[in-house]
Amino acid sequence: MAVFSRYEVVGKMSDTGMVPLFYHADVELGKQILKACYQGGARVLEFTNRGDFAHEVFAELRKYAAKELPELALGIGSVIDAGTAALYMQMGADFIVSPMLVEELALVCNRRKVLWSPGCGTLTEINRAHELGVEVVKLFPGGNYGPSFVKNIMGPCPWLSIMPTGGVSPTEENLKAWFGAGVTCVGMGSQLIGSEVFSKKDFGGLEEQVRAALALIRTIRRK
Repeated sequence: MAVFSRYEVVGKMSDTGMVPLFYHADVELGKQILKACYQGGARVLEFTNRGDFAHEVFAELRKYAAKELPELALGIGSVIDAGTAALYMQMGADFIVSPMLVEELALVCNRRKVLWSPGCGTLTEINRAHELGVEVVKLFPGGNYGPSFVKNIMGPCPWLSIMPTGGVSPTEENLKAWFGAGVTCVGMGSQLIGSEVFSKKDFGGLEEQVRAALALIRTIRRK
């Protein structure tokens, strides 16, 4: 069962402004990634469902987070069907993320009151997602659309909550453009947790990068 309600997860997304995401088959390495991001200030993290037996890795990470990282909302990404969503919810996923809008996921997630964030690419899809009860819509792939797309749709629809993923980097220029356009938060994968983090096991460096990115987001929002 989820540790945090959908509203608590949305609050964490909005408060911190960033959702780090990654996949790795090594459980112990995954724990170090979670710990580094948490110590850097992250309070929401997405593990992606991309490799064989990913659910077994997630189960161990969920147990670890519940015990050692009590304020971390841990969710699962790359979910494209209701059966997979139900499997991860049984393992305690705090939220479900999809690369596309699959309406059956709204039913299974809403039934358990678990946050679902589908990937959308048009204003019609985003509107439909909100009709289905989605609190934060994932703009994916974000780099294909850019901050100008968000700014243009927020004009007639200022109530939208958007989380671009893909094409987001922890630089002042990039983050300033996205938050200036009106996004609620950003999802950040390889630009934050890159291959060197895994190969060199530079968890201290990752912690500092997460801390710096979150500080930058706070500064941008205050302006």
